[in-house]
Amino acid sequence: MQTGLDGKIVLITGAAQGIGRATALGFAREGAKLCLIDIDGNALSEAESELRALGANVTVAQADLSTAEGVKGGVEAALKSHNGQVDVLVNNVGAGKVRTFDELSDEDWDFTMNLNFMSYVRTCRYLLPVLRNREKAVIINNASDLARQPEPVPIDYSASKAAVLALTKGLARAEAPKIRVNAVAPGPVWTPFWTKEGGFADTMGKFHGMAPRDAVEHELSLRHLPLNRLGQPHEVANVIVFMASDLASFVTSAVWGVDGGSIRSLI
Repeated sequence: MQTGLDGKIVLITGAAQGIGRATALGFAREGAKLCLIDIDGNALSEAESELRALGANVTVAQADLSTAEGVKGGVEAALKSHNGQVDVLVNNVGAGKVRTFDELSDEDWDFTMNLNFMSYVRTCRYLLPVLRNREKAVIINNASDLARQPEPVPIDYSASKAAVLALTKGLARAEAPKIRVNAVAPGPVWTPFWTKEGGFADTMGKFHGMAPRDAVEHELSLRHLPLNRLGQPHEVANVIVFMASDLASFVTSAVWGVDGGSIRSLI
């Protein structure tokens, strides 16, 4: 099937590892031109090398997207070789730790909301004037199943991702019919987001008093995940690429769960 993504300029935030990197690879296979932003310069260079080996047209920019200055500088640098033009924006950057409500300070809340939500607001605000003048422009926001079905922890992460869904729905109506705006809502996906020191698995292990991997397996058992496993980054990336493509041309304001069946509600 023809995706219509060949030659499209795609900007992906948090693109160096995990879902972001898998998404870049997915778009590269469709012939898209890639503009990647991440705070991890080493991982970003590795991703760039991998993509160039596939023959992809790729530009990278290292930036801290938790600040307004970082978003502006990162987007400008990533799109410089394309004269600031872009067709598809994938807001993917995010971070989270397992902490109880009582453990969260104002500073913790501010950091989570700035990175997981305000970076999306700022990239959209910066690029909407460009996207409004492109043909078949698309925004895809990476949310979470926890946005729709929060657990006791991590409550700040869940709140930030619920805000992403509200942003997605609002922008989809505001920017229609020119721009399609959708979200993916992954369940637990085994990426560096989970595996890195101080990440979900590590902090979940401390929360449950278990080894990190054991804590993850325990958490999955509590959620009664029908597929009974963690997802893989490419499984989310495949849906993002599809939603950005002509194959999803009648899809906007949608929240696509890629969660192994974790959401039990009808909507």
